[in-house]
Amino acid sequence: MPEEVVIVFTAKSVERIIREGGTSSWRLKPSHARRCRIAVCTRNANADWVEGMEDHHSAFLVGKISNVVPCLPTPGNDEAAKNRYLIQFSEFARVNIPNCWAGDRNPIVYRSLGNLGIDLSTLKWEPMTKSNGEPEPSNDVTPIQALGVNPLTMAEAKRGLALTFNVPPEAIEITIRG
Repeated sequence: MPEEVVIVFTAKSVERIIREGGTSSWRLKPSHARRCRIAVCTRNANADWVEGMEDHHSAFLVGKISNVVPCLPTPGNDEAAKNRYLIQFSEFARVNIPNCWAGDRNPIVYRSLGNLGIDLSTLKWEPMTKSNGEPEPSNDVTPIQALGVNPLTMAEAKRGLALTFNVPPEAIEITIRG
């Protein structure tokens, strides 16, 4: 069976994708995207906020997928991140493949790597760099890691909230709805 890759149609620049740790803000089924080893970023040059200079519909970046994680909202926009994900890369390669995007209505599709004309063995792979500093201000969603948010145990969360509200940890009740 041919290897399936995830292809995204994005207006974000290479620099922003690298800074965010991958391609973000996608509505997708994480389990499906995690089955893919490779993501291909194609240019949406018609967006009114386009950041890159690549030709419309061309592939400009290929990433080796390391994980698919939820995004968090940016300050003042809690609803924007609902069901949106960051496809994290461990490595990336710059490419220039014209007319790689087929004009699908959905900005994220799954296709066979062989149909794209990309030979992974010929690409010059670069390691992803870690984000250094605050997330870029945007009206978009921000990956959890860019905000510096780390997982907590219930005990840690209760202790922190108890300090914030000046009550004993036993007075804190946490309800999780999923």
